[in-house]
Amino acid sequence: MDNTFLEKEEAIVKMLRTVYDPEIPVNIYELGLIYKVDIDAASKVIIEMTLTAPSCPMADFIIEHVRMKVQSLDFVSEVEVNLVFEPEWNKDMMSEEAKLELGYL
Repeated sequence: MDNTFLEKEEAIVKMLRTVYDPEIPVNIYELGLIYKVDIDAASKVIIEMTLTAPSCPMADFIIEHVRMKVQSLDFVSEVEVNLVFEPEWNKDMMSEEAKLELGYL
């Protein structure tokens, strides 16, 4: 699969949109939990993400789900998920679609 960086990034984002926090009916991408997606020359994907709360009881589940979904893409050699809390997540980071779904609009 000889995709451009943009096509690969699109495929990764598409996968991230299939990952949900079990307690919230909106995917983690639309929630604004994904801060950065990088793909290096060896097709290693590095994702910086956060959680809605540092004490999220589903953190391990969500991180592993992200890793498994992105790793399932045929061009990905490895996935590294880094959990960060700077900047701290807030409701303004959600997409309009997520705000509508959760009744914030």
